[in-house]
Amino acid sequence: MGLTPMMQQYLQVKEGCKDCILFFRLGDFYEMFFEDAETASKELELVLTGRDCGLEKRAPMCGIPFHAANTYISRLVNKGYKIAICEQLEDPSAAKGIVKRGIIKVITPGTYTDSSFLEDNKNNYIMSLYIDNEKNSFALSFADISTGDFNCTDASLDISVVLDEIAKYMPKEILIQEGLDEKICSEIKERCTASFTKLPEEFFLSNIVDILKGQFPNFNEKEYSSDLVRCCGSLLKYVIETQKTSLSHINNFQYYSIVDYLSIDSNSRRNLELTENLREKSKKGSLLWVMDRTNTAMGGRQLRRWIEQPLVDKTAVQNRLDAVEELLNNLPLHEDLKDALKEIYDIERLVGKISSKSVNAKELISLKASIEKIPGIKNILSNFTSKLHLEMYKNLDELEDVYKILDEAILENPSISVKEGNIIKEGFNEEVDELRKAKVHGKEWIASLENNEREVTGIKSLKVGYNKVFGYYIEITKSNFNLIPEGRYIRKQTLANAERYITPELKEMEDKILGAEEKLINLEYDIFIEIREKIEAQVDRMQQTARIVSELDCLSSLAIIALENNFCKPEINNSEEIYIEEGRHPVVEKMISSGSFISNDIHINRTDEQLLLITGPNMAGKSTYMRQVALTVIMAQIGSFVPAKKAVISICDKIFTRIGASDDLAAGKSTFMVEMWEVSNILRNATNKSLILLDEVGRGTSTYDGLSIAWAVIEYICKNKKLKCKTLFATHYHELTKLEGLLEGVKNYSVSVKEVGSDIVFLHKIIRGGADQSYGIEVAKLAGLPIDVIDRAKEILSRIENDKSSDVNIEEITDTSKNDIQDKMDVTDKVNNKNEIIKENKNLEVLKEVALDKNASEQIDFSYIERENILKEIASIDILNMTPMEGFNKLYDIIKRTKTL
Repeated sequence: MGLTPMMQQYLQVKEGCKDCILFFRLGDFYEMFFEDAETASKELELVLTGRDCGLEKRAPMCGIPFHAANTYISRLVNKGYKIAICEQLEDPSAAKGIVKRGIIKVITPGTYTDSSFLEDNKNNYIMSLYIDNEKNSFALSFADISTGDFNCTDASLDISVVLDEIAKYMPKEILIQEGLDEKICSEIKERCTASFTKLPEEFFLSNIVDILKGQFPNFNEKEYSSDLVRCCGSLLKYVIETQKTSLSHINNFQYYSIVDYLSIDSNSRRNLELTENLREKSKKGSLLWVMDRTNTAMGGRQLRRWIEQPLVDKTAVQNRLDAVEELLNNLPLHEDLKDALKEIYDIERLVGKISSKSVNAKELISLKASIEKIPGIKNILSNFTSKLHLEMYKNLDELEDVYKILDEAILENPSISVKEGNIIKEGFNEEVDELRKAKVHGKEWIASLENNEREVTGIKSLKVGYNKVFGYYIEITKSNFNLIPEGRYIRKQTLANAERYITPELKEMEDKILGAEEKLINLEYDIFIEIREKIEAQVDRMQQTARIVSELDCLSSLAIIALENNFCKPEINNSEEIYIEEGRHPVVEKMISSGSFISNDIHINRTDEQLLLITGPNMAGKSTYMRQVALTVIMAQIGSFVPAKKAVISICDKIFTRIGASDDLAAGKSTFMVEMWEVSNILRNATNKSLILLDEVGRGTSTYDGLSIAWAVIEYICKNKKLKCKTLFATHYHELTKLEGLLEGVKNYSVSVKEVGSDIVFLHKIIRGGADQSYGIEVAKLAGLPIDVIDRAKEILSRIENDKSSDVNIEEITDTSKNDIQDKMDVTDKVNNKNEIIKENKNLEVLKEVALDKNASEQIDFSYIERENILKEIASIDILNMTPMEGFNKLYDIIKRTKTL
């Protein structure tokens, strides 16, 4: 037996996309066969059936309706699969023999542009990586097909730098050379969930320059390294081969140097929670969550890029700060600007759909509605004088010609499908108007036919209908056959209890109506294509407008958060000094009750206060303090106001953090190994303009080993003349406080703690001087360890501290406890709940007394702050300007809040 013609055609098509799941169009379904069917049925939970294919065994088969394909495609792409779409390339009714079919598009994780798959405020990048081992260099290129972004860079090969750049973009798909070192691949896979596409070396070499020049007319390969040319060319080649359509919106070749932006390594991005939190990997709880008050999808994506790539150019940072300040100083105009931005759709992705020929008429109306708001935005910009606003005003294209075309041609409420008609406005094209009138006139004639025939025949149940097989017909039930005038109708179809008829006049009108309708649909589609092509010619202008609007939206967002959170405008300089007065953590203060966050100062430089050695107990706020310093610097270099009363920020080139660590058991790395790898990366890559945050270096090993390593790291940072950078170093090793005075630039700081009997209260205030103990047992008590464990820990600690010998007598300490343990457990079991409650209440009263101590130099706890806030609020009430109901509501609110204290 031989394969059937259809299955032969399927296998021929499949040969060209072996690494894809082939969606093979058969009528109204996409069918999958053999291994593809088995994979798809499992991943999509479809019923696996079979089809006779000419072989002894039936071919495994499953299918999906073509109109629901996007849902299934999204699910497969999210799992990392590639999909090849094979369509019918001719009308089956006109085909001779088997219908001609071919692949019209290959969908991959990095090239899928369906709106249901993409996140509005996040780019969908595909990346190409090219490594030249002979030159010891690499190149990276990134593209977002939905928006037209195309960025690239190159440098000497350093895997940590490669990982850091990938962490900025987090691509969905990565193109690599076949034979690339598996160690590099595994390093990338550890930090990135992208799918990998391996391509032969020849793919990175053949026809590359011609492809680049064809896409970017001004591209000159002599200006870039051969690595970069191969990397960019391969990415563009892959995108063109998979999309099989023009990509006119990818028209801006953006090269950047790694040193053009603040470098933040992948570990630091994760520790600082710039765009997602560490726990759920969601936006909430991240810096982006605090800063994103954008009104457009374009602005949301742009702000994410700003956070991922803070600036290092002082002038550029200052220009953004001045623009934000001007918005804050002109609140009425800013409100008008926000209202206008809310009405703007995603112009970037609409332009991408126009370029890829996938835009529909409704989306063009969305584009028109967006362009309609541009003149108002430009008018608002005319009132501003900052350098950035003036540049935006000068370069903002109002796109009047594009708006005019869309306004004159496209209906306000057109069909979603461009092949169903109902797209073109009346008056735009005479032939469309005539066909539309013929269609309407014919349908009016048919509508009146039913009434006329009822009157002539006297058959009240007579009706005129239509279906695609028989066209228009007159239907009469069997009970009325005797009333049909002889020779009036021509029988067309017999039903169980009725007959369907036609008349010569009805057939003639049917031909006119259907002919007009078909011609109208085809004509409207042709006109729509012409309009789309006219608009596509203006892609670069629309992209420029979209870019300016997105940047303006970002500046607006920065102004909103500055106003709402009482941020200050930082002073930017190159003095190698960072001074922050009453600084706060931008995220933490949003997560806790209003007014309860304890602010802190910092002064750090490269001379007398170069390395701040911070000691104090866990849970006291050391890590929060360190993170807020880094986030304040990042926000300032984005061009944002910062959470402080005053801030002087020196431009940093790199930020490194080593805060927290965990076992990487899958990779065979312990906590200590991960910690040492991170510290090593910091010391190798930091410069004298960097900011380093180190938390508990050496804690993953024995005390003396850890102390020695921490000591050596501090010496290296302070004595290495090429490094000697601004550093915050938190530690539990109190012995390190002796380094102040021994090493130039080391200064001791600690977290203030108040002791109340056997209890402690964290003041969350960083003060000058080192801590004398770590309060570890007190922290354990706060965490809820059993009282027996706490008491025994204190007893052991006391014995160890009092032991004057070099070795602690472990056996002696253990022996003294054997007879006491069971007795204590028995006593503990007998303590009733009432006594426990009394004890807790007494402890609470002690803490309250401390909180109310007016002689305390610092704020004590959150309840004290809340009481102070309520008193201030009561004192500020203007009772004479309140209605009785407002006064009642205010009193109710105050009573409710005081009951919780």
